[in-house]
Amino acid sequence: MVAARNAPVSQPSLVHLLWSQDLAREHGFEPLEVEGTLPASLHGTLYRNGPGQFGQFGQRYSHPFEADGATTAIRISGGTAVGASRIHATTGLVEERAAGKLLYGLSAPWPRRLASSLRGRSKNTANTSIFTWQGRLFALMEAGKPTELDPADLSVLGEADLGAITSFFSAHPHRVASRKAIYNFGLSYGRTTRIHIYELPDVGSARQLGAIELAGPPMLHDFIATDTHLIFFVSPVRIDVPRMLLQVGGFEKMFRWRPEHGTEVICVPIDRPDEPVRFTVDAFYQWHFANAFTRGGELVVDYVRYPTFDSFHDIGAQLSGSTQAVLDRGIYHRATIDLAAKTLRSEPVVERTCEFPTIQPGQEGREHAVSYAVFDELTAIGSIDARGQIVAHELPADQRATEPLYVDGYVVSLCHMRDRAFVAVYDAARIPDGPVAKVWLDHHVPITFHGTFAPG
Repeated sequence: MVAARNAPVSQPSLVHLLWSQDLAREHGFEPLEVEGTLPASLHGTLYRNGPGQFGQFGQRYSHPFEADGATTAIRISGGTAVGASRIHATTGLVEERAAGKLLYGLSAPWPRRLASSLRGRSKNTANTSIFTWQGRLFALMEAGKPTELDPADLSVLGEADLGAITSFFSAHPHRVASRKAIYNFGLSYGRTTRIHIYELPDVGSARQLGAIELAGPPMLHDFIATDTHLIFFVSPVRIDVPRMLLQVGGFEKMFRWRPEHGTEVICVPIDRPDEPVRFTVDAFYQWHFANAFTRGGELVVDYVRYPTFDSFHDIGAQLSGSTQAVLDRGIYHRATIDLAAKTLRSEPVVERTCEFPTIQPGQEGREHAVSYAVFDELTAIGSIDARGQIVAHELPADQRATEPLYVDGYVVSLCHMRDRAFVAVYDAARIPDGPVAKVWLDHHVPITFHGTFAPG
């Protein structure tokens, strides 16, 4: 008995903490410690969005995707940095805090969440991505409209329909540089499921380009754009609509992998959105795309491909720490779509697993030479060229990285340790040498999914 009492208590892993431990401290912009020398040319704000709160009132949410979102912002100028971190005090979260109990989502008691559903009420967690448009800042999730934030202090200003959004607004808007516009989609569920397509120009009003009917209610996380087309890989992940309407079961039970349906490829001409090219191939899944471009009568698409939807369940298991496998099954692929023949050929570019691919701003929608990604179990940051050559920095064992962003010759990534987070700044031409500078926060930040760098 004495030996057992004195046995060391095992600590939760860093991976488990990233996907399950709340943001340690909320604060406005305050000075941050800089290690090394920040490049003089680096001037702007890095915004990162992800889960910030994994439960309330002693009740854990049923999946990290249910978590209340939080933005961490690092403002860099003149070789110095200030930072802020805030959980998004959305309308639904404010109501729950005032009531002192969970009102929304699949972790609330069934009668309470059913009552909210019947009233058409839900909580916009704004927990997945963040983007800027025409000087405004918006946090995004899959199943809601954009949540506008005040860039001065990250406070929530409220939901916005941008004058055009009639459905949900996905967490993955994509810019097409040649068109000077951002494109996105949103799903609407009902007797018929539709993809609604939106255009947000640099100057002028947002508009809806059209809508496409789908055969079933999928989970559709991302899409990609070229100069000429918007491309969707609609995988056979089906939402269990009766469960959703009746609010029965946990978050994971809402989704079913149905490989017999295959993955539908939908290519929408931007100038003729009512003339999509559609066909179905053998089932596969993807979370994220890197880029796409038009080559003659073909569309070339770079993305991270998964054989199944198992990674969704691996993410859910992080709340209990029952697995260490998270997003370690995806392989960077290049797909070639023949529009006339309605075929898709997809081949791996590299064999090393990776996620969160990005490219240099200004190259969106056109052929790119290099993409950036995190590798393995978020344990390395690097680049992938068209020949499949990887150049990477292997992180120390006590660190993890998130989505890298290219900024004016540098690559920036919010990285994590057990009790602190930091922004790593790499020379893009010398990534294996490690960061030229680190900007330190003095507290834990949970995993962040996506972000943006706003110059100036």
